[in-house]
Amino acid sequence: MAERDTLVNRFTMSARKPLDGIRVLDFSHALAGPYCAMLLADYGAHVYKLESRDGDMGRGWGPPFAGGVASFFLGLNRGKFGLSLDLKKAEGRELCLRLIDQMDVLVENFRPGAMARLGLGYEHVRERHPRLVYCSISGYGQQGPSRGEAAMDLVVQGSSGLLSITGTEAGEFVRCGYGVTDVTAGLFAVIGILLALRARETTGRGQFVDVSMLDAMISTMSSNFMSYLGSNAIPTPMGTSFPTVVPYRVFETQDRAIAIAAGSEKLWCAFCRAIGRPDLEKHPDFESNAARIRNRGVLEPMLEEIFRQKPESEWIKRLREAGVPCSAVRNFKDVVEDPQTALRAMFPALHHPSAGEHRVTGTPVKLSETPGGSEIPAPLLGEHTQAVLYELLGLKETEIASLRERGVILPP
Repeated sequence: MAERDTLVNRFTMSARKPLDGIRVLDFSHALAGPYCAMLLADYGAHVYKLESRDGDMGRGWGPPFAGGVASFFLGLNRGKFGLSLDLKKAEGRELCLRLIDQMDVLVENFRPGAMARLGLGYEHVRERHPRLVYCSISGYGQQGPSRGEAAMDLVVQGSSGLLSITGTEAGEFVRCGYGVTDVTAGLFAVIGILLALRARETTGRGQFVDVSMLDAMISTMSSNFMSYLGSNAIPTPMGTSFPTVVPYRVFETQDRAIAIAAGSEKLWCAFCRAIGRPDLEKHPDFESNAARIRNRGVLEPMLEEIFRQKPESEWIKRLREAGVPCSAVRNFKDVVEDPQTALRAMFPALHHPSAGEHRVTGTPVKLSETPGGSEIPAPLLGEHTQAVLYELLGLKETEIASLRERGVILPP
């Protein structure tokens, strides 16, 4: 059976990884759940992406498209094996429950209650599989008055307070440039799953992992919320400036913007010498960070005028020689072509059966003994359904063919 052989071979292609042997059934769609499952797959988990006949909505989130598949989807679903069942049919739900029996982890990011209505909620499946780690990612969590509210990234950027502090100095709100609430929730979901797997080693039992995008954002904005809780002063957008450190912002040079972070008194002194203004170092209005914050309105315009006098390359050279953290404000082309990201293998290439060769983002955590990585491209819709049912459930080819004829599974 060539399809099964391909699946087995792909499982054994790479060196040992830290999550080898962990099986994950991925019901998720869009961004938060797929990102979580992608990271688990990168570090060795066998992730089975279960889609409906219509497929993950992310398949259509383009342009750009490659071979009819959105680049968005290709990047977030690498390393996974695709299967498609019709969960509206009783036979499809029963197959799904049998697959869940074989899993260590289940990931879903539907609205609270959706899985329960299918007979696949945690309370139901834990009776037959008490060792299962069941992770639900939602906008606002499984309880409370906001439980059923629809949540997309922009909406949660607003409801979490992030939008209220992200924007121009004139007060215009600006969306964070990537799906930060989805990705943050996905990261916390990985942490929660790993915590639950670790706990299972001692208790023998799985558990429910409840991750909300709102909670995740509040946690990652801890320093911002602590400033509010300590002062009762409601923060507002400050452009690229930082409320508790000066200078810490983007400045325009003759030709390109640079980001500068002089985050200590030692760095402030080095900064003053690097820009040719040692007189500012001990100036009574600027000699401490607290003084610089009070006099931000005087200091920052002065620095803006200084930086406009020379090109970015000259300032970067001076500041780096002085040990001051700084960078040009680079675009994505700059980042992709950077020798540092090449050395860190952050844009590896994969080959997809319809999209062809394409680049994806690499693994962020480098492990010396059990490194992560992916050699497997995102699946075609239902690509491995037959192989998974054969290998995990032991179905015969005649049974699989009958399921296909009755529309319970999607033909590969």
